[in-house]
Amino acid sequence: MAKQIQAIRGMNDCLPADTPAWQQVEAKIRQVVASFGYSEIRFPIVESTDLFKRGIGEVTDIVEKEMYTFDDRNGDSLTLRPEGTAVCVRAGNQAGLLYNQEQRLWYMGPMYRHERPQKGRYRQFHQFGIEAFGISDADIDAEVIALSAELWRVFGIEDQVELQLNSLGSNEARADYRSALTEFLVAHETALDEDSRRRMHSNPLRVLDSKNPEVQAVLADAPRLHDYLDAESKQHLSKLCELLDAIGIRYQLNDRLVRGLDYYNRTVFEWVTDSLGAQGTVLAGGRYDGLVEQLGGKATPAVGFAMGIERLVLMLQSLGKLEGLRPAVDAYMVLANDDAAKAGVQVAQRLRQQLPDLRLMMHCGGGKFQKQLKRADKVGAQVALILGQDELENQTITVKWLRQDVPQQTVALSQVVNLLNDLN
Repeated sequence: MAKQIQAIRGMNDCLPADTPAWQQVEAKIRQVVASFGYSEIRFPIVESTDLFKRGIGEVTDIVEKEMYTFDDRNGDSLTLRPEGTAVCVRAGNQAGLLYNQEQRLWYMGPMYRHERPQKGRYRQFHQFGIEAFGISDADIDAEVIALSAELWRVFGIEDQVELQLNSLGSNEARADYRSALTEFLVAHETALDEDSRRRMHSNPLRVLDSKNPEVQAVLADAPRLHDYLDAESKQHLSKLCELLDAIGIRYQLNDRLVRGLDYYNRTVFEWVTDSLGAQGTVLAGGRYDGLVEQLGGKATPAVGFAMGIERLVLMLQSLGKLEGLRPAVDAYMVLANDDAAKAGVQVAQRLRQQLPDLRLMMHCGGGKFQKQLKRADKVGAQVALILGQDELENQTITVKWLRQDVPQQTVALSQVVNLLNDLN
């Protein structure tokens, strides 16, 4: 017997029992972005490796250790996309959508990073992202954050998440702070772990993200990012806070908050939760005004965020927020004899056309009546539609309710549409 081929570690199937939860989450995401007037954009899974080296930064963990990169037959270096922002900028630049224009876009789909798989964090994972281009004012930052807050309201988890907010300042202010932080880290090098010593010259702001308690103790005396902010960035942050206050979005200012990618400036934010155990991030984003130009376009202000869907689904499941999921089948047609098979095909087709939202499965392959009813129950159908000899002779159909304490009834075929309409 041939050896079974297994899925790649960290790349998981989404089985039929799991897909209703994903469909519900995706449908609510689509509902929210539509209410804000954002347009969907879709782009390839494979991109030029240079896109991520230039956009994300060559000294980030993603580029250094986590990307799935390979040479194609022409010798070109290609990479499975590890994130969506750089790809969205590339697509916008290429299509001429960004320069001197406003665009408010969203995307959803798989991303790839070769890191150690753990619960809610996989090598193939799915992200939902928002990118808004062409607006430099803090009001678009507030809108993007408001959109993320609306997600939590729609999912019923407002009380399970906290917004943390910071500003990285202008590129110049960030560079000054980076120099001061590097100088501090060098002076305390012996107290740092190996990972922090490796980062302190190439990407020192990432040291602030260290989960090592000993490193965090050292950082207690480190220079504060807020002290290096330029006047415009301070004003931008102040206006953003005023707008968030005005719409009732609570936040916590956290001047240790940085983002792991090189392209961020000014506003950065994260929604964090402890409902999955240790506090973790469920959505993160910020402003990246220099990335469009960095990737070959004209200077364009931009802000956005990304959210991992696996972590969100896990969180919603753990909180019991995904109950009442609609099964794949609403009605199951039971065919009591061979004569009913031909008529069943006709009836099923007519019902699907008249009730396009009805999920109707017709029994195939023959079998005993009771076995067909068991099958109807197993697939989660609310009703069994029974066609037998009496029904064929009288142009009727019998409706047997499988999930409710409702008497079985036989109705004319012409009336069954009204009865089933409530199942949609």
